[in-house]
Amino acid sequence: MHYRGCGIIAPAVMDEFEQWFERGVTDGLPVVPPTRERVERMLRATRRDRADLLGEMPPNYGRLTVEKAAVNAVMAGCRPEYLPVLLAAAECACDPAFNLHGVATSTHFSAPLILVNGPVRARIGLNASFGVFGPGFRANATVGRALRLLMINIGGVRPGEISMSTFGHPGRYTYCMAEHEEASPWPPYHVGRGLAADCSAVTLFAGDAPHGISDHASRTAESLMGSLGWSMAGLWNSKHFPLYSHTMLVVGPEHARTFADDGWSREDLARRLHERIRVPYHTLLPDRQHGEGTNLRFARQPPEADAMVPKFPSPEEIHIVVAGGTAGRFSVAIPGWLGTRNGSRPVTRPVENAVDLTPASM
Repeated sequence: MHYRGCGIIAPAVMDEFEQWFERGVTDGLPVVPPTRERVERMLRATRRDRADLLGEMPPNYGRLTVEKAAVNAVMAGCRPEYLPVLLAAAECACDPAFNLHGVATSTHFSAPLILVNGPVRARIGLNASFGVFGPGFRANATVGRALRLLMINIGGVRPGEISMSTFGHPGRYTYCMAEHEEASPWPPYHVGRGLAADCSAVTLFAGDAPHGISDHASRTAESLMGSLGWSMAGLWNSKHFPLYSHTMLVVGPEHARTFADDGWSREDLARRLHERIRVPYHTLLPDRQHGEGTNLRFARQPPEADAMVPKFPSPEEIHIVVAGGTAGRFSVAIPGWLGTRNGSRPVTRPVENAVDLTPASM
């Protein structure tokens, strides 16, 4: 018997995996059939009532309940203990500040990136280290996939119908990572978002695909900052100054140690990137060799020709986390989707405390 809570009644004669493709409720990959037993087992991982409303999920504003999240978590292949992380991510996605409607329907590239902090990382086996954006870790793969399935099945996001991204990127299958707090010289990212270090948290960031940056030579914070910053100067477009979006800089542990050895904090790095990565306004105007130009030329009072224009609109719109393997002097830049006025702002939510799922407690 298949679970009916997702509104699907499957024909008994059809293959148990093929039927979900026929119903149009997959992401293009096979899903785990959400039997009643599997969904009930998933729901035991939360203290929240199955009917609790997490929000109305754009762009179709379907009512997203705890039970519907559990159904899609099963389909994605999640273990029950992953459910609280998915619930927090789903609430972030439904927050108007995140603007999932715009992120999901835009012709741009971005996808919701789930960043996880706190004790839940180790508890459910989230990868924060080597290959953090790659395959091989069930928690990362299935939590990110479950959010995408919710966007499809509750929000109505289907490519070429409502989801109109010209290219998309592989993160639209799954995009989930943890901060490598143990390898970071700085407080965890979520502490800067107002939460306690020992609290588990999810931050949702609307991000493009990771843009790798290699620097194996810089041995001072100043030099490394310039290397990372000028590599980021081409994000979106080399004449897109300022960049009209939040930006995430995922600093590799070896690079993070270089900054820390010179006494730089996370805030110091963001401030220096904002201050130093600037070019004269006149170099940002279209010319015969480069037709794209800064949007500042459409302002009522464009800057003076020699005015220095920053790549990043403010230090607060540069989000710095530490992740990746402990060998290799690499970092990653992830540009976001539009700016604070009409675009997407990162949203952070605490994760529900763990439920004891040992047989003796159930």
